[in-house]
Amino acid sequence: MTDPAPRLTPAQITAMHGLDYLRGLVAGRFAMPTLAEAIGYTLVRADPGEVAIRATAGPSHLNPMGGVHGGWYGAILDSALGCAVMTAVPAGRWYTTLEYKVNLTRALPLGTEVEATATLRHAGRTTGVADAVLRGVACGRVYATGSTTCLIMDA
Repeated sequence: MTDPAPRLTPAQITAMHGLDYLRGLVAGRFAMPTLAEAIGYTLVRADPGEVAIRATAGPSHLNPMGGVHGGWYGAILDSALGCAVMTAVPAGRWYTTLEYKVNLTRALPLGTEVEATATLRHAGRTTGVADAVLRGVACGRVYATGSTTCLIMDA
C-alpha cells in the first residue's frame, strides 16, 4: 500500500511555479485541496494557460427545490478559472479572486459528469483574467459559463 499524497502548505505551494503545482495535483503527487474533496471535483489537465476540472453533482449539492445549486456551478467554475490564472503565477507569488461571474445556461441533471475548461486570457504583473465553460462530458451541452479577474501578488 502506498502513502497518500501530501497536502501542501501555502508556503510549499508558493515556493513553486503555479503550473508545476497544478501538474503535481493532476499526477497525484499532491493531495487535492479540501474544497475539491468537499464539492467533489478533480483537476484532470493543467497546461500553460488552460486547465480542466471534472465533477459530478450529487445529492448533497441540491438546492431546496431538488435542482443542482447554482453555488455548486459557481464553485466548480471559480476553481477552474483560478487554476487557469495559476498556470502563469511564478514561484514566490500567489493569486486570489477579485471578482468572478457565472452564467447558468440550463439545469444540470443530477449525476451528470461535467468538465469545466478554463482558459487564461491575460496574466500581467498584478492581474490575471480567464474565462471558462462548463459542459456535460458525454453530451457536450453547455451548462454554464464564467469569467474572472484575479489579483497576483507577492507571497
